[in-house]
Amino acid sequence: MGAEKGRAFVLKVGDGATAEAFSTVGGMRSTSMRINGEVVDVSDKDSAGWRELIANAGLRSVSVSGSGVFKDTASELSVQTKALNQTIDTYQIVFESGDKFTGEFQVTSLEFSGDHQNARLYSISLESSGAVTFTAA
Repeated sequence: MGAEKGRAFVLKVGDGATAEAFSTVGGMRSTSMRINGEVVDVSDKDSAGWRELIANAGLRSVSVSGSGVFKDTASELSVQTKALNQTIDTYQIVFESGDKFTGEFQVTSLEFSGDHQNARLYSISLESSGAVTFTAA
């Protein structure tokens, strides 16, 4: 697999229907995702000065953030409502290859800004709740 375009790395929000449809959150200029895994340290005096961990024992989570130009799209307004209501909803993070991560997330931060000579901007942060699945293209 070769390099992929950053503009094709998108955040999508589900519509909540039984057969969920996803739409790209509009106006995004940057998207980032972080997979977090807490460690469980079981080191003791017999560890010879080396840290010992238990595999697959800590909490796992996924954090997503992005920013862009607010364009008043339906998906942006949907995310704004979800942030105000502190709901947990289904989102997808999709790559150019078609690989995707899907899971339940809560919008933990939604910020708007606007300078005198620029467009209104927004930035968003989401945190996973429960398992996040990876689907290869």
